[in-house]
Amino acid sequence: MKICTTIEEMRTACLALRSQRRLGFVPTMGALHEGHLSLVRAAKASCDVVATSIFVNPKQFGPNEDFGTYPRAFERDRSLLEKEGVELLFAPPVEEMYAPGAVTWVTVEELSNKLDGRSRPGHFRGVTTVVSKLFHIVEPDAAFFGQKDAAQIAILRRMVSDLNLPVEIVVCPIVREPDGLAMSSRNAYLDAQQRKSARVLYRALMRVKKLADQGERNVAKLLPTAREELASEPLVRVDYLEIVNPDSLDAVEDISKRGLMVLAAFVGTIRLIDNVVLP
Repeated sequence: MKICTTIEEMRTACLALRSQRRLGFVPTMGALHEGHLSLVRAAKASCDVVATSIFVNPKQFGPNEDFGTYPRAFERDRSLLEKEGVELLFAPPVEEMYAPGAVTWVTVEELSNKLDGRSRPGHFRGVTTVVSKLFHIVEPDAAFFGQKDAAQIAILRRMVSDLNLPVEIVVCPIVREPDGLAMSSRNAYLDAQQRKSARVLYRALMRVKKLADQGERNVAKLLPTAREELASEPLVRVDYLEIVNPDSLDAVEDISKRGLMVLAAFVGTIRLIDNVVLP
């Protein structure tokens, strides 16, 4: 596996890999877990060659968020990617991605102010800016993302469409722990009691999905079930809980067509997200 730390080096390496071959790309912030590796495997299954990136992007963290303490384990991550057969890893320093005095942003208006964007102002502007830069550097045929980041997926799809970027956005299923908790790099922050309490997120989603599978379509009857379940855990504080259209991220009144139940909650001080497709 070749490791590149500069944009010029990565562009040159990607150009060589793309020659008459389908290039898959998995962007990450490192601290890899089985969820990330499932994306790599999906890319390997449908592409000829695979590139990944590890870059903890400061532009998507708010001033009081965990950029400084976000888990970093480069050697472990490198080893995992190498074992999965990744051909190319881009691991640039911050100053390589953001030149001093850079003032240009990529913003998907309206969508970026919903859900996590409403709770974390500027977050999605940071995401779309860095992902657009990565797409221009790597020029992949397909990029792979996890369904756990459902709002991010809707925003990136719109960005790709609006900017006519020649990349396919491939969405892969959420990978969960045996007890249902969605895999996340931030799970490492949870202590034993918080980890136990965090299971309520999945229970809440599954109670609603069960009702939907039984035929309930009225959101006004579905959401209280989730709220009741979440209220059973005193360590859990809900940030948002909505059923939305998966493309527009607007709240819906019923799920007769399509619905996505999205949830963000603090377990202690740790913010986790999850979702489930309905019905």
